[in-house]
Amino acid sequence: MNDQPAVLTERRDGVLVVTLNRPDQRNAVNAALAEGVGRAMEELDDDPELRVGIIWGIGKGFSAGMDLKAFVTGEAPYYADRGFAGLTQRPPAKPLIAAVEGFALAGGLEIALACDLIVAASGARLGIPEVKRGLAAAAGGLVRLPRRIPFHIAMELALTGDPMDAERAAALGLVNEVTPVGGALDAALALAARITANGPLSLIASKRVLVEQQDWDLSEVWQKQGELTGPVNGSEDAREGATAFAEKRAPVWRGR
Repeated sequence: MNDQPAVLTERRDGVLVVTLNRPDQRNAVNAALAEGVGRAMEELDDDPELRVGIIWGIGKGFSAGMDLKAFVTGEAPYYADRGFAGLTQRPPAKPLIAAVEGFALAGGLEIALACDLIVAASGARLGIPEVKRGLAAAAGGLVRLPRRIPFHIAMELALTGDPMDAERAAALGLVNEVTPVGGALDAALALAARITANGPLSLIASKRVLVEQQDWDLSEVWQKQGELTGPVNGSEDAREGATAFAEKRAPVWRGR
């Protein structure tokens, strides 16, 4: 019996690295994995020392999605109000990067879609094959995919259940960077370092505007954006950023 935790976490210079740790089950999502990811997202959001999260999987791939064996026994792969895999319904407020090796399929792709950026190794397969099992991609695949890629391509993935490789996903804008096999985590860490250098309040507000504006009416865009960005632009960090630029030095962020 495997006594290893389903999810591991590690802190690296303001980055929380969240590792899916069920390699023998292709990192399939059961209740334990969902809870582990959900608790990690809470840690990321609650700790001011953490700026960015990375999620990746040990073994041959990122995640094969829901643990079907656990599903048929009645086990629920959800965590509180964060939903499937402890992430898809309520992602963290802070930036989150998916580092994909091998495959991100079904719920595995839905985990990646709940992230803000995706780095994938060459040849990695991404898809929502739920229809092949008489299921539907209800943890974000059917909602998020047509907002990220052209409608007809999203429909192709949903109705055929066939995956695409990382290279095609990058050409369509779904993947930010394609790396050599084995290089996804390192590339995600490098991307995270570029993000953590920036103001923490700015990061959270920028993410909120980009995500939430999809549902704003045109008449309320400027008001709602101002509500989120106004406090940032008047913050101590904003003054520090301008001062550091004038003094030609790196800013020292306070998160206030």
